[in-house]
Amino acid sequence: MSETTSNPDGLCENKRAIIDQIIAENRERPGAMMVVLNETQSKVGYISAPMQTYIARQLGVPAGAVHGVVTFYSFFTTEPRGKHTMKFCMGTACYVGGIPQLMEKATQLTGTGMGKTTSDGQLTMEICRCVGACSQAPVVTVDEEVIGRIKPNKFPALIKKLLEG
Repeated sequence: MSETTSNPDGLCENKRAIIDQIIAENRERPGAMMVVLNETQSKVGYISAPMQTYIARQLGVPAGAVHGVVTFYSFFTTEPRGKHTMKFCMGTACYVGGIPQLMEKATQLTGTGMGKTTSDGQLTMEICRCVGACSQAPVVTVDEEVIGRIKPNKFPALIKKLLEG
C-alpha cells in the first residue's frame, strides 16, 4: 500500500484513518504524542516522514518535536519492516565469538544489508548492543526469541527458514 497519493498530506486513506482514530482516542491523555506514536508504530508498523508531519499537525505540535522523538528512540522506525526481524548482538562476547562473520553471511544470503529489509518483505536485519546472553555467544534474536551459540554451518538454514516464511 503506497503512502503517497493525491491527498495533500501524502498519506493513503487507510493510514490516515488509523492515525485519526489513534489521535481521537488519545489526544487528551498526558504524554499524548508518545502514546500516539507508540500506537501508530504498533498498528501501521512504522512512522514515515509524512506520518510524522500529519501527527504533528493533528496534535498541534511542531513537526520537529515529533521527528525528534521518532529518531531518538530506537524502537521507532521510519520505514516498513519485514515480517521477521533478526538482530545481531555486537556485545564484546558476541563480537569475539563471530557475529561479524555471521552478519557478512546474512548479507550474502539475503542480498540486503544491516538496517535494511529484504525485497520480499520477509526479513529486516539490524545490529543491536548486548542482549545479556553473553554465555551463549554469538547471539542473534529473531523477533523476540534469543538464539545463542549459532554455528556458521547451521546459520544458512535459519536464514532460509525466515525467508520462506
